[in-house]
Amino acid sequence: MSDRSGSVVFDRAGEVESRAAMARVGIDLLEIERLERALARRPRLAERLFTDGERAYAAGRARPVMHLAARFCAKEAVAKALALESWNWQDIEVLGSGGPPRVRLSGSAGARADELRVEIEISLTHTHGMAGAVAVAQ
Repeated sequence: MSDRSGSVVFDRAGEVESRAAMARVGIDLLEIERLERALARRPRLAERLFTDGERAYAAGRARPVMHLAARFCAKEAVAKALALESWNWQDIEVLGSGGPPRVRLSGSAGARADELRVEIEISLTHTHGMAGAVAVAQ
């Protein structure tokens, strides 16, 4: 027996017959100045946190740190959606230079997404002082 609504379906004996795949959600929010100070204190931090492509994308913008902060949040949100316990920042790359942003997963993040059989969609936002991202794995 199945239910189009995606909810749990019970058989006649009251046992769970099927369970629709549930979306996994991660969210992160960051004060942009906090990342800006961290990058100023540790110049090589950007190389550890962001891929060459992410740094190049941000460098082409008026306020690069704002775009890096949104990408930092996206990486954190993806890690939360996948329930990653340990991962490398380079395993999650935010792509986007036209159209909605998307992620490229590799390493432990890619392995976890494969294990869960999910794809990730992200949404980024930022204001002058804050950056945020949401990731949905389904």
